[in-house]
Amino acid sequence: MRKFGTLLLWTLLFTVLPMVAKAEDGSSSGDSWGYAIGAGLAVGLAGLGCGIGQGLTAGNTTAGIARNPGAAGAMFTNFILGMVLIESISIYGLVIAFMLQGKI
Repeated sequence: MRKFGTLLLWTLLFTVLPMVAKAEDGSSSGDSWGYAIGAGLAVGLAGLGCGIGQGLTAGNTTAGIARNPGAAGAMFTNFILGMVLIESISIYGLVIAFMLQGKI
């Protein structure tokens, strides 16, 4: 529970900090802070999900090859295909972030 509280505190800090910096800038347009947070969340959550997915895929493929070394060729092909599909999700997050960044 303590780690969750620390994570929540850091998330809140990094969410509020850009708004404070924009307030000190003196600009009167307060409409674009939601786009900035959305862009950051798009990249961050896509990266987090892809990292977890790649870790699980690599670990399970390595365990499968260790159990049955004869099937390494077929497993490696599926492993590479899975990694490519997982990476496409992070690229979608980056594209969404660029689209939101263009609205700022």
